[in-house]
Amino acid sequence: MDHLPIFYDVKGKPVIIVGSGTLAARRADMARRAGAKILLFADKLSEEFIDLEKDECFEHIRDTLEPKHFKGVALAYAATENDERDRQVHDLARAASVPVNVADSPDLCDFITPSILDRSPLVVGISTAGTSPILGRMIKARLETMIPAAYGQFSNFLGRYRHEVLSRIKDGALRRRFWERVMDGPVLDFVLSGHEDDATAEMEHELSSFADGDHKNAVGEVYLIGAGPGDPDLLTFRALRLMQRADIVLYDRLVGDGILNLVRRDAERVYVGKQAKDHSVPQEEISQWLVDYARQGKRVLRLKGGDSFIFGRGGEEIETLSAEGIPFQVVPGITSASGATTYAGIPLTHRDHAQAVIFVTGHGKDGRFDLEWETLIQPSQTVCIYMGLTHLPELMGEFIRRGADKDLAAAAIFNGTRRNQRVITGTISTLSKEVAASELRGPAMIVIGTVVTLREKLNWFEPGSKRREIAEVHSKDTIRP
Repeated sequence: MDHLPIFYDVKGKPVIIVGSGTLAARRADMARRAGAKILLFADKLSEEFIDLEKDECFEHIRDTLEPKHFKGVALAYAATENDERDRQVHDLARAASVPVNVADSPDLCDFITPSILDRSPLVVGISTAGTSPILGRMIKARLETMIPAAYGQFSNFLGRYRHEVLSRIKDGALRRRFWERVMDGPVLDFVLSGHEDDATAEMEHELSSFADGDHKNAVGEVYLIGAGPGDPDLLTFRALRLMQRADIVLYDRLVGDGILNLVRRDAERVYVGKQAKDHSVPQEEISQWLVDYARQGKRVLRLKGGDSFIFGRGGEEIETLSAEGIPFQVVPGITSASGATTYAGIPLTHRDHAQAVIFVTGHGKDGRFDLEWETLIQPSQTVCIYMGLTHLPELMGEFIRRGADKDLAAAAIFNGTRRNQRVITGTISTLSKEVAASELRGPAMIVIGTVVTLREKLNWFEPGSKRREIAEVHSKDTIRP
């Protein structure tokens, strides 16, 4: 390491800042938030100091900076943006043995100011040792999205129990297990969702359970998570957090490797299959497994493609969990119809084309489809058919037989939102033949409606798209988790 990473208590202590512009204002604001007494040396101040000037901890000094001013000072910042003047501040501070930071001059710094993620009392500092401040800010931006603001509240909440936990749970190893469970379980979820009364009740229950030894018989929890149509970037923050918590994951074939790689590394993985004409594990058995694993005290992740409650049979699974008294959480995912059509440049609704959208399944409970055809063939709407590839010729033929215009636009979107996404377009009279000729395989979403005709104008995702090429150039500057 180039620097010793420490957090320095400056509450009530004088901190000298020399400068009047943006850099000086930023350093003054950070020192104020840390509770320091700010001694700002400058002839006049910019507008950025308006709020700071009102703070009782802030003192604007117009005198020339001299050695006497450094008596009792904790730190000094040189932020005049004038090299000669900054060096003078540096020399005065060094002579007084006061640690000094000179803006944009790592060689003149006794300490550096990292990019700060502030979730007080939780604070994260990101430093590149002055080599690339912009990289530090980019990493901070990534962490901003990963660490909810309520984590500061959670840290304060935990602090209230610190001494009680020490007194009631004497064994160090058991105490660590208690904190791990609290920090990665329902207590955290309650605090992050703003239900602190529930968090307090759960905390008291967990503390009593561990102190009395009842935790050994504790029931686990089930997470039903919609993994979206395929692109890992479409997962929600909540989904990612619970995926990192799970002890075991039950997943379907529609969940790609990119998403599975985000599950906790040491979690046990159980493939439960499910594809047309090949249900490797019956639904009733999957639901029972969720119950059985939870009763073993495990945190069970049920990971599904798309959204669990849109043709994902999530409702059936939570019916079983509820009946068996198993705690569960449900995290919605972007359903395949929305994700796949968006990446295909096909808006589900459009003022000139469709004022309604209908989701149906082309795969019924017993392998048959029984649809409300009169509703499906109405004009000015979009019809999205899940799991319709197996019966595509019959479905398209039935639309025509029921009175739909044989020239009505239709599309089949394969592997929606993934790098290998492909789209076949045509009409309801030609689509099934064109799909057969393409020999494409994989999960497919069937879309019917005049919105399909907008694809050539709005498509941005697939190879060859100019918008995709631009997006890929910009994505090289993005930090991936």
